[in-house]
Amino acid sequence: MDVKVPTDRPTWEGEIATYWFEDEILVSLSKSIKRTVELIAGNVELVKDIAHSKPIPLLIYLKNSPVPDKETQKFSREMLPDIYTAMAIVSKPGLSRFIMNLLFSMSKPPIPMKSFTDAEKAKKWLKKVTN
Repeated sequence: MDVKVPTDRPTWEGEIATYWFEDEILVSLSKSIKRTVELIAGNVELVKDIAHSKPIPLLIYLKNSPVPDKETQKFSREMLPDIYTAMAIVSKPGLSRFIMNLLFSMSKPPIPMKSFTDAEKAKKWLKKVTN
């Protein structure tokens, strides 16, 4: 999965990801950094700024990163509906399923979420669940 940050449109650089829009979908290229409550809180504010405080669909290209602690996992789950309407996770086979199991083993995701290995299928799914 060799995703390039586009040069033909605005991009936003955050501590845990780089963002840009494709159609009306926010795209995120994650960074291999351990997530903390502080980093997630900063990222929530960045996404709110990008989206003008309106929850939007997210397509995330997931990279391997260290497993966050339980407090960070809980905070992430709580913040999802504040910034996203749905999330499509694109990664190598197995990685996104592992992350979803880790974050949502005790409860179902607070927004529609699905993992993919194909970005085009992920975009089609996002458009279907958010229209």
